[in-house]
Amino acid sequence: MHLRVRHVKTPLRSPFSNSAGSTVARSALILELEHGGVTALSECVAGDTPSFTGEDNATALRDIRGFAGHLRDGPTSPDEFLERTERVEGRQMAKAAVEMVLWDYLAKRAGRPLDRALGRSRGYAETGIAIGLEDPSRMVSEAKEAVARGYKRVKVKVARKGGVEALRRLREALPEFPLSADANGCFSFPGDLPALKEIDRFGLVYLEQPLGFGDLEGHARLAKEVSTPICLDETVLTLEGAEDALRIGAAEVINVKPGRVGGLSVAMEIARMARGRRAHAWVGGMLETGVGRASNVALASQPEFDYPGDTSPNDRYFERDIVRNPFEMRAGRLAPGEGPGIGVVVDAPALEAFTVGTWELL
Repeated sequence: MHLRVRHVKTPLRSPFSNSAGSTVARSALILELEHGGVTALSECVAGDTPSFTGEDNATALRDIRGFAGHLRDGPTSPDEFLERTERVEGRQMAKAAVEMVLWDYLAKRAGRPLDRALGRSRGYAETGIAIGLEDPSRMVSEAKEAVARGYKRVKVKVARKGGVEALRRLREALPEFPLSADANGCFSFPGDLPALKEIDRFGLVYLEQPLGFGDLEGHARLAKEVSTPICLDETVLTLEGAEDALRIGAAEVINVKPGRVGGLSVAMEIARMARGRRAHAWVGGMLETGVGRASNVALASQPEFDYPGDTSPNDRYFERDIVRNPFEMRAGRLAPGEGPGIGVVVDAPALEAFTVGTWELL
């Protein structure tokens, strides 16, 4: 058995910005697991700088190397891997990368598409778009174009400065269309309550992560002051964290990113739990390449996820991806890969061109 990790840097079509900064290239770790004639793939979403889990590519590589020890006797099931590593706190993104490569291996070995291996796939994922923090006129133009293309939901990044004005112009341009906003934790409570009450006037489907990542109580207090449903993203790192958020009324919607919560199995548990409590769940994105996007689309096709996710087609972000069969959107939907596992075909020349480092772990 072989486990290889590649560090790739895939240029974006244009910089993608939020309240925390801008991204010009997708810097990711791609895992390649080879065993018994099967090659499985996954993507670690950590990135070059510490994200909300405190992980980056350097720490993730170290932790993946440690997790690889559990695979020396051959690939195990995702559930068994999670059981073996349940005492490991944090390191969610590294753990998710290994768990997801095991899901791809398991599905490929069984000859099943990943979406069917995960559960009762609908056979499609409802697709929303995330628009970066830009000049309001450009945001309006991109939102209109997204609606014309068939996207089911438009989400825009907002900041403390200019966020209200941007949403006002968007709502005027799209008076009935489902809009949401993502603050990436840039507001405070109660200091920014006047601005948050202004945002409350725009009839958003939800306001995502308005307050700081660790401010669970603040989100619960804010939820009592506004009518717009609160969606949590960076705050929810575990199933227990999701349960706490719903229990105290800090959220009515959860953005479930498998890389953030430790893998596909935990992501499914969070969605089931949320729906059981009459809350909503959807699959978020982190500018993944076609490898990571394929896992996300397979996950988003599960009926437990009832809101459109951030699963735009690959060409939304990349001039050239590392897969040769990128997703195509039809009527606001993406179909999961049809082949075994994640169903993507690697573009070997592109993968080599974008690879900046390679490590053989097993």
